[in-house]
Amino acid sequence: MANVKRYNPTKNSSNFKAKKGHLLYIFLAPLFLAVILALLARDISAFGLNILSFGLFYATAKLNTLGLANEFEYNQEKLTKAPEKPYKTISAILLGVSTLFTATIAGGEPFLTGVFLSAISMVGYYLYYGLDPRSDKLENIGDVSAELVLQTLSDAKTKLSTIEEHIDKILKDTQLRKALSLAVEKAEYIIQTIQEDPKDIRVARKFLVVYIDGLERVVNSYTALDEVDIKEDTKERLHQLLEDVEKRFDKELIRLKKNNEFDLDVNIDVLQQQIKN
Repeated sequence: MANVKRYNPTKNSSNFKAKKGHLLYIFLAPLFLAVILALLARDISAFGLNILSFGLFYATAKLNTLGLANEFEYNQEKLTKAPEKPYKTISAILLGVSTLFTATIAGGEPFLTGVFLSAISMVGYYLYYGLDPRSDKLENIGDVSAELVLQTLSDAKTKLSTIEEHIDKILKDTQLRKALSLAVEKAEYIIQTIQEDPKDIRVARKFLVVYIDGLERVVNSYTALDEVDIKEDTKERLHQLLEDVEKRFDKELIRLKKNNEFDLDVNIDVLQQQIKN
């Protein structure tokens, strides 16, 4: 157990850094000022147009934030599908529409000037933020269904998140909290190992589906009760169970390691045979 490394979700992640969408929010400042000035001047027409412009740019900025968050998550994962909703692409288009509206309708500039500024804003967006990732990261799947791998890992991560939420509800039994936290860390490390070699899903699917699900149900049942009402005998059984869970998770890590060593041996034998032939 001492040889199991602590799970570190950033250790093997890409060097990609999340871009901030603050730049688009800067555009809201002059529009907000224009709304205030129109309101003070009691110019209802200008107030309506300016507030509509403000709304369009605000929607653009919010969509861009969602797109950047999806892109960051995509780049952090080694095995994932491309984002389903193209928030950044929509943001680029909406930025062009917002610029055109603000320049020509709210600002009274000629239509061609508005089109030119709109095109410049969209090109600038593309050059600075880029567009949404389009390709799925499903390499090294082999003969395993990519849908099966992604769905199994997604379900396991969801269950672990639920367990972590319930851990926060355990206030008095600090030993139990530590044991559960350690179990979650090891489970996350196993998931990370599978993501690096998705073919391991064949070896670890029972662990992901059965053991994590069972742990989630136990924790849910525990937190559904008041801690003071739980008998000492039940707590002792739970602590023993978590020790068994920890051993089971350690065995799973060892099994995955042996499976990878087996794959290496097979690849070496195949290459040696090809060289002989």
